[in-house]
Amino acid sequence: MTHSTRRLATIGAIGLTAALALSACAADSGGTDGGGGSDELTQVKLQLQWLPQGQFAGYFAAQDQGYFEEAGLEVEIIPSGGDIVPQDALANGDVDYAIAWVPKVLGSIEAGANVTNIAQIFQRSGTLQVAWADSGIESVADFEGKKIGSWGFGNEWEIFAAMAEEGLDSTTVEIITQDFNMNAFLAGDIDAAQAMTYNEYAQVLETVNPETGELYTPDDLNVISYEDTVGAMLQDAIWADTERLESDEEYQETTVAFLKAVIKGWVYAAENPQEAADIVGAAGSGWGPSHELWMVNETNKLIWPAPNGIGYIDEAAFDATVEAALIAVNETGARLITEEPGDGVWTNEYIERALAELEEEGVDVRGESFEPIEVELREGGN
Repeated sequence: MTHSTRRLATIGAIGLTAALALSACAADSGGTDGGGGSDELTQVKLQLQWLPQGQFAGYFAAQDQGYFEEAGLEVEIIPSGGDIVPQDALANGDVDYAIAWVPKVLGSIEAGANVTNIAQIFQRSGTLQVAWADSGIESVADFEGKKIGSWGFGNEWEIFAAMAEEGLDSTTVEIITQDFNMNAFLAGDIDAAQAMTYNEYAQVLETVNPETGELYTPDDLNVISYEDTVGAMLQDAIWADTERLESDEEYQETTVAFLKAVIKGWVYAAENPQEAADIVGAAGSGWGPSHELWMVNETNKLIWPAPNGIGYIDEAAFDATVEAALIAVNETGARLITEEPGDGVWTNEYIERALAELEEEGVDVRGESFEPIEVELREGGN
């Protein structure tokens, strides 16, 4: 595909230091100034792609632990319950940065959105298809003739890319529109349900099996991970406004400062998963404590270890996501994208600078010794 590491505006030769640049732009942060904040802090708006939960623990930890403030930023974290499309909010100038899955944004970019991936936080896909152990569904090839759950709303493309590789399309399976829970699966209305490692999969494991009176276990399930298929696509990434990156020196400096604080937040979440879960709970998550801790722990697995440093965009993984997006066709016959994106869709310029500066400060940005914890789920996630 087209090589996409086009260097955006050169930032290495900027004469002002990051601290001076941040102070300079505090008084005038443009259309995204939240207003009412300290004159000494740059106002930043970050758009999440869902409600507060462990999936976003690093951002809430950065806020709670004061990393944003230390970087000269006052960050407003804006949730979305599906009512806000993050990349649209960014492209429209409503926010400064957005968290969104790469395939969803690829579709928006083809439709005209001018945004750039500046940090690939999730290095691995967390999407699963979950079936019962006696279903006969052990791989994507076994979907034929089955009822396959799909959330839609741009979350479905890994399913259809993996099916395409197996020579399947929506005429060979029955696509069932699935809510963002496992109720239909538990009721027997879906043969294989879409799930995230950090959320819906746990919802099954914290449910009582009526036949045994005990919680379901992994032995009760067949789990297909899209990370093991050609359908695997990169997910949570941080996106920035391309035009501002090209022309606004203050935004460039703010971007580096923001990324440094975010990285420190995710390092904190990796080293302190229970505390991170508590922080997200206090930020408004509606999940129970064992479910929230599970979410943080499983999210950490998608990030760490990070051999090139957290947030570094691997070109091969990005290209594989594009290739998967090109072959995916959903049940309506629609395609996610019809051509490869052009230059500028991603850059490592800012994450490389953030990583280098943090390593000089002694921050472990690679997490080579990371080990997930064991989490005991309780009924209902309590």
